[in-house]
Amino acid sequence: MSVGILTLIIVCLSGPQISIAKEPQVTVGVLKFGTVNWELNVVKHHKLDFKEGYNLLVKGFGGKNATAVSLQGGAVEAIVTDWIWVSRQRFAGRDYTFVPHSVAVGGLVVHPDAGINSLKDLRGKKVGIAGGPVDKSWLMLRAYAKKTIGIDLKEIVEPVFAAPPLLNKFMLKGELPVVLNFWHYGARLKAAGMKEIVRVIDLLPGLGVKRRPPLIGWVFSEVWAKSEPKKIQSFLRSLRAAKTILEKSDAEWERIKPVTKAKNESTFIALRNAYRLGIPQSFGDGDVAAAETLFKVLAKYGGKDLVGNSTTLTPGTFWSGFRY
Repeated sequence: MSVGILTLIIVCLSGPQISIAKEPQVTVGVLKFGTVNWELNVVKHHKLDFKEGYNLLVKGFGGKNATAVSLQGGAVEAIVTDWIWVSRQRFAGRDYTFVPHSVAVGGLVVHPDAGINSLKDLRGKKVGIAGGPVDKSWLMLRAYAKKTIGIDLKEIVEPVFAAPPLLNKFMLKGELPVVLNFWHYGARLKAAGMKEIVRVIDLLPGLGVKRRPPLIGWVFSEVWAKSEPKKIQSFLRSLRAAKTILEKSDAEWERIKPVTKAKNESTFIALRNAYRLGIPQSFGDGDVAAAETLFKVLAKYGGKDLVGNSTTLTPGTFWSGFRY
């Protein structure tokens, strides 16, 4: 090889390299088998993140506490949790803030042979409850019963606190006559022939809550959102786009059917319908006001174990930078 050719090769190899810009990333932490994965699946399948100019990275965790730790430790930029947690964190001086993901709530589901048709019929019964003593649906049910029939349910029933899948198993085996479970577990029970006698959403007017507030949502650092305005807006817009697809397209639900892990068609349809009912239709001042009213009810019945030392919803809990 001549010296001239060798010199030309060296110059080409050592010359300036062309860099390919990569999309900015948003890393989220979610429960490995949570229903939020259905929506994230839609985002990735339709490349809604790339269309908004970013790349969504999803990290799965085994429990709610693990997702919170991942956010607090900086391993992820956003998680899904409830605004009660956000309010408590902000009261303690942290800067987390909330944008709605879902307004879906569970209900009181009874075995058709249990002879339970109203709250009064619960006296002396074992009631399976997901989420523990400060579960928000349980607190709302207690408050509603106290207001309408003059009885705090915890005084007349035997609460059985257990994980949601176990509660479903106990009910289907006839070991529990009634359960208060999360919406997607309730949907599975109804598809299996159980009967819902109370929807938690129907309790709200009786508790003075004038509209349906969001219950769980995307939570992130407000400082991060202010430092990455384009990224957070792109992320939130892609999620709304995914919700629109899930709200309108039955074909899309057929595509994600394996992800739902529905064992039969009736369960699948129940899950699809319940999910659609939980899609937030608005996020504005009225929704925040409804949450503030609900906070007072939850604080009264849940106490410090639920809300910590705050007596009102901490300012900034709901992020003002994204509305619809």
